[in-house]
Amino acid sequence: MSKIWIYIKSILVPVIIGGIVGFIISGSMDYTSLQKPFLAPPAILFPIIWTILYILMGVSYGRLKVKWITDDKINFIYYMQLAINALWSIFFFTLKWRLFSFFWILLLIVFVISMIIEFYKKDKIAGLLQIPYLLWILFASYLNLSFYLLNR
Repeated sequence: MSKIWIYIKSILVPVIIGGIVGFIISGSMDYTSLQKPFLAPPAILFPIIWTILYILMGVSYGRLKVKWITDDKINFIYYMQLAINALWSIFFFTLKWRLFSFFWILLLIVFVISMIIEFYKKDKIAGLLQIPYLLWILFASYLNLSFYLLNR
């Protein structure tokens, strides 16, 4: 498979998963009706930010794939964090499990930190490309807990 196709596939996987989750939760999005914490961004920013993060995620993973330096551990961590990420939105928006979602996002943080470490060991740029994702979910965890406390 050519390098371009590897990158395309690597980018499309998280973008498509994010799109599917967006479709699933679209009918239950209540962000605008929730009491918002300090620093809560406008709703329009979320799809923009997540699209950028999914693209960075795909480019990062693609770097490892084109160099043939992925392994079972990297694949497990990468795909588990994608699954944990996708389920968070369903727990938070569709099921309204706000407190559970906070603990779930802490699990996501652990997986993303593990991913950064493992990617960085193989390819420094691949690891560093995940830093914006980590920063965003750290911020999202603040939002998650704040939404829970303000709207229970």
